[in-house]
Amino acid sequence: MAQSKQLNPVPVTILTGFLGAGKTTLLNRILSEAHGQRIAVIENEFGEEGIDNDLLIQGDEQIVEMNNGCICCTVRGDLVRILGELSEKHKTGQIHFDRVIIETTGLADPAPVAQTFFVEEAIAEFYSLDAIITVVDAIHAQQQLDEHHEAQEQVAFADRLLLTKSDLSEPEHLNKLEKRLRAMNPRAPIQQANFGECNLSDILDIRGFNLQTILEIEPDFLEDVSHEHDDEVTSFVYQSDQAFDPARILAFLDAMIRIYGQDMLRYKGIMNIKGQESSVIYQGVHMLMNYDFGKPWAIDENRKSVMVFIGRNLPCEAFFSALDECRV
Repeated sequence: MAQSKQLNPVPVTILTGFLGAGKTTLLNRILSEAHGQRIAVIENEFGEEGIDNDLLIQGDEQIVEMNNGCICCTVRGDLVRILGELSEKHKTGQIHFDRVIIETTGLADPAPVAQTFFVEEAIAEFYSLDAIITVVDAIHAQQQLDEHHEAQEQVAFADRLLLTKSDLSEPEHLNKLEKRLRAMNPRAPIQQANFGECNLSDILDIRGFNLQTILEIEPDFLEDVSHEHDDEVTSFVYQSDQAFDPARILAFLDAMIRIYGQDMLRYKGIMNIKGQESSVIYQGVHMLMNYDFGKPWAIDENRKSVMVFIGRNLPCEAFFSALDECRV
């Protein structure tokens, strides 16, 4: 398709990686860097309710949430619409941004997202796809690559592979993983990025996306790319305006990990704990969970807990019932 791009198209980075790999941590690292650029962020979560916007550093960035489906299938039309609205507002001077970063859900196939910048003429005229950056969880990647086609696609389409949690991985395990990643995608450099630490020059403005190479991987890339998710993988959200009893909620989380950890692909939340003047943020993948204090609650703020669970065959009603019992 012949395309007439504007003189300086806005570069776009697609940030992908499986559930819990550390995409939001890396995105926060980018947003907090003193690069002097304004960034439009489009983020997508798998499920009805998103909380990542609350976990992002809030500055001058334009942050748009898409949490009513997966960006690579059910809400791809929304992506086209949002990109179009951003470009129109940019052209008319309503907003200004120097680049766009799209953070996909951990279950996204990056191919249909990248496809948008070549088959949608209005999008292709204003934007330029700079690179697909894939974040890989060094602890859980082997299992994820074995069990999920999306994880394989994320690695195969990457222009850069960033290894997170490598500081928690045994050297032998890490070497085997890097060998597997190189076999799957020999063209993408691999580097470690624990806690999102990496040189921005290695991931931004790298002109890493090569259409010809992608066509060799997936010849029908410019055709219609359909994508569906495994029905076993579901997500649900628990919300409550009542505070949690600290001992009971910790006991619930411990039991949840012990019993369902292998099937817990991703879980995260913002919790209101009795006696705490700040929110408590927890995040986890399988058996690995961490938590920290979030922002202090404002005096007139509704102290609401929002907890997101993504996994295989999880007993939603049992979770809800147990969480109700954790409330004060």
